[in-house]
Amino acid sequence: MLPRNVKILDQIRAEALRRGIPAADVERWLGLARPSALLTQGGDGPIVGAIRGPVMLPADAEDPEFPLIATIDCAALPADVTDLPLPSDGQLLLFGWPEESGWGEVRYVQAGVAVEEREQYPADFPPEDEEFAEVYYEIPPGDLHLTADISLPYVKTIPGPPWSPPLPGDPPFEEMTKVWQEVLGKVPDGMFCAGGPTPLLLGGYGTDCNGFNPAWLGAHPSGRSGQDGSTRGVGGPPDHGDWVLLAEFHGGRQGGASIHWVIQRADLKERRFDQARVLVYWNP
Repeated sequence: MLPRNVKILDQIRAEALRRGIPAADVERWLGLARPSALLTQGGDGPIVGAIRGPVMLPADAEDPEFPLIATIDCAALPADVTDLPLPSDGQLLLFGWPEESGWGEVRYVQAGVAVEEREQYPADFPPEDEEFAEVYYEIPPGDLHLTADISLPYVKTIPGPPWSPPLPGDPPFEEMTKVWQEVLGKVPDGMFCAGGPTPLLLGGYGTDCNGFNPAWLGAHPSGRSGQDGSTRGVGGPPDHGDWVLLAEFHGGRQGGASIHWVIQRADLKERRFDQARVLVYWNP
């Protein structure tokens, strides 16, 4: 583990103990830490992708329904920067739109496959429309720089059956989450203190989607509450497989918005990206 991330965990441990949380619960919580990749349009880390940019797809691929949010160069990612079975090469394309009726999709283009450039703006998202133009303005194109990050559960889902099983560390789970949020907010190159206006996460737990863990919500679409979130994916009853957060994007709205791409680990390993589900949270 990088010294940066060791320091973050040490700060969490110290603050949790200062608040009187039992040491055993603290260590159990810290044992949930997972590696993740923080990608921003600032910083001095290696370039591993880009926000927006050209839409490059194979000739026989259908035109995307939603605008391109980011392209990830899988070969540029260190193998251990997340604990996900990501492709070792090729391009990962994340499409979506940051509004409550948004959604999106994931495309993967294998290395060496011939591609052609598509229209940057899908027909339903014209840049000359004032509403869409405002969102495009809030998502400026640019390179994404990598920071090898650390991730802990950021939010507690609705407690108790039938909404979610108890997580390790309960009952101090909620207090530990507050500690994590406080420490995370003070990390100079962290998710919410990074220099770039459009941070993107790969792997880890993500932050939250309308008060829920994004991966859990992707596996339980009917468990979401209210009208301020959306989910799209395979129909039928929710599959209780090993759902994980593939990526999370923050940006596109002045008041804040997030897009979460979630997928089952087995589908990710087998490159079945059409099985991904997309969550959008924006509360205008």
